[in-house]
Amino acid sequence: MLKEQDRIFTNLNGKESPLLCYAKKREAWKRTKEFLDLDPAQIIDEVKKSGLRGRGGAGFLTGLKWSFMPKHSAKSYLVVNADESEPGTCKDRDILRYEPHKLLEGILLASKAINASTAYIYIRGEFYNEYLVLNNALDEAYREGLIGENACKSGYNLDIFIHRGAGAYICGEETAQLESIEGKKGFPRIKPPFPANIGLFGCPTTINNVETIAMIPDILNRGSKWFSSLGKPNNTGTKIFCISGHVNNPCNVEEELGIPLRELIERYAGGVCGGWDNLLAVIPGGASSPLIPKSICDTVEMDFDSLKIVYSALGTAAIIVMDKSTDIIAAIERLSYFFMHESCGQCTPCREGTGWIWRIMKRMVTGNIRSDEIDKLLDLTTQIEGHTICALGDAAAWPIQGLIRHFRHVIEDRI
Repeated sequence: MLKEQDRIFTNLNGKESPLLCYAKKREAWKRTKEFLDLDPAQIIDEVKKSGLRGRGGAGFLTGLKWSFMPKHSAKSYLVVNADESEPGTCKDRDILRYEPHKLLEGILLASKAINASTAYIYIRGEFYNEYLVLNNALDEAYREGLIGENACKSGYNLDIFIHRGAGAYICGEETAQLESIEGKKGFPRIKPPFPANIGLFGCPTTINNVETIAMIPDILNRGSKWFSSLGKPNNTGTKIFCISGHVNNPCNVEEELGIPLRELIERYAGGVCGGWDNLLAVIPGGASSPLIPKSICDTVEMDFDSLKIVYSALGTAAIIVMDKSTDIIAAIERLSYFFMHESCGQCTPCREGTGWIWRIMKRMVTGNIRSDEIDKLLDLTTQIEGHTICALGDAAAWPIQGLIRHFRHVIEDRI
């Protein structure tokens, strides 16, 4: 269990004001100038040693990602992905409305590390109230001289802009997000070239998730050894878990990576409705991660590597709990409709395949399919997975694969 003194997001429950004066009491902006005086390579090295992996879903090593940026460039950008559109996920939303200064300080430090002079926060358009809080915090930071020209009196200049999206799930993909900021249609780009070479407006760019960037000040303040002492090897630090569905107390909670799923649900979410034995399945990492049945939930630990072993993924750590009252086929059919609706249509396997998946799933809900169509559906997902420019095709395929892997008998009974 995470000790109180090890929490990074101390105002995640919103008990205190997000204003600058209260943020400073929570030790925001305390040693910022000291860190800005460091060489960028020193900041990157400290983040590397911490073992911080991206909290947006992919889990790529943050320090390593930063090191891909060119050491000398006429113009570089940092883009912070606040387009939180994954069903079941609401962690970044609470950071934006309750801990905005932790994010802004993290942006300043991360920008210094990659030699960026401009940063963009791409925020989901539906997060209007969160946008107002974040915009107010940015105004406070500018007035106090924490951001802008000669930020924190360090001689370093950084401008931060907030860009409001228009509710497209595809714009959560990093290159589609760059296209959107540039005023174009949110189509993912073919890689290579990668954003670190040719990114926003043709310049070197790093894109990181809100939670990832908001952790940077604490890693530098408390040291990489402290951060790496939490969690498990290769899965270090803390994580915000979003627990929803059939639990008695849906919540967001910060805990160490590697905490058992059962402990997380029972300690913080009040347990499964009707008790643990009433559990049917859990989607452990947001809508795009394959579900796992109760037999796996009994012992699985919540970290990147443990969930990969059981053919699922930590993703955004959005835990969607489903008890035995759930029509598991209808639940996955609803997700398949979401991915079909949100496909940008650029890649044929995704554009056509997600529609096929949903139409088969729609018939499957009523049992109106043949037995051989189960394997045809599974084969269809493998023709989408790995054959598209971005990972939306994979995201559409994985829930179906998880359903067939663990609940094929339910489908057959329905037929």
